Order: sequence, then C-alpha cells, then structure tokens
Amino acid sequence: MKFITGIALFIGCLTLTGQQQELFDGKSLEGWTIYGTEKWYVEDGNLISESGPDKEYGYLATEAYYKDFILTFDFFQEADGNSGVFIRSTIEGTKVSGWQVEVAPKGKHTGGVYESYGRGWLIKPEAEKEEFLKEGEWNTMKIKVQGDKLTSWLNGHEMVTITDEKIGEGEGSIALQIHDGGGIRVRWKNIRLESLD
Repeated sequence: MKFITGIALFIGCLTLTGQQQELFDGKSLEGWTIYGTEKWYVEDGNLISESGPDKEYGYLATEAYYKDFILTFDFFQEADGNSGVFIRSTIEGTKVSGWQVEVAPKGKHTGGVYESYGRGWLIKPEAEKEEFLKEGEWNTMKIKVQGDKLTSWLNGHEMVTITDEKIGEGEGSIALQIHDGGGIRVRWKNIRLESLD
C-alpha cells in the first residue's frame, strides 16, 4: 500500500510540471505587489499599467518566485507603451535587479533583453523583426527561461535567444514595468505560466 501511495505522489508531482497557471485572474491584483507610485488596476478584465503623477518607474511583481518557465501574455499599447517584463527579479523601492524582456513601441526593441542597473542591453532583435509588433492591436509574447537560456517570441516569431551565466544564476519574481517619463498606458491579459522546474 505504501508503494502504491508513493507512486501516486510521484505521478502527482510530475503533473505539476507542464501545467499552466493563471498569474492574473482578470478581477484583482491578488498574488502581485505594487512598487512605486504609478497606477496598476483592473478594468474590463484587463490589467492596466498607467503612468501616475510622479511619472517615475513603477513595477507590479508576483509575490512568488519562478525559476524555469514558459510565460505567455497579451499586451495592448494604448499610449506610448514603453514597458517590459522582468524575470528572476528582485525590487527594493523602485530599483530592480534582474532581466527585462522589452515591451515598447516600434524601433525600441520589443523582445530584446536588458539588464537594469548592470550591463544594459544584452541582446536586441534584428531591425527587420520590429515589424512583428502590431501597433494599435493586441500582441502576444512568449518568454522561455530555462537554466541560463532565455528565448522570446512576439506574435509567433522568435525575437532573440541568449545564453548567459548571470541569468542562469538569477532568482526572483516576474515583474511588469512602467517606464519613467509619463504618458504610458498598457493593457495586459492572459498572463499564464508553465513551470519547467
């Protein structure tokens, strides 16, 4: 009987890997923490990020840490759209440590990888790939992080792949960003994570 129970527990653990979980429930910011004074709220089932009166950097980070995963989400850049998604990140105040997969207007390297307060741009997509961003429409991004390898896709097109030892060593949460400067408003939905741990 103990043997059968052990097998059942082992199979149960296996099924956790590869299952998708919703990081945003479409109703609240449950499971997330706001950093900074910029605006984060739910409207019509979408998560809204919007510049506040201080026009500073702002972040919305998962309370849980995620190491190896596939993250998919939809975004709609209603105004400016200079934003991004951090992986394996930690935040103090509005200072973030981690790696950002860029979400920005055309010509500003959506899908590229930037290291804040560190080495800066690690990799940018090739110039012709800027055309994969659909302005004034919903876009879908996928990010796969496993070990020291990170790959991003935009609307089904691979944007960049990078292998980096420092990324491999990273630990932390997933965080959405509002860039400083004001005038930014981005909608987010269908934020789903598949664990690869």
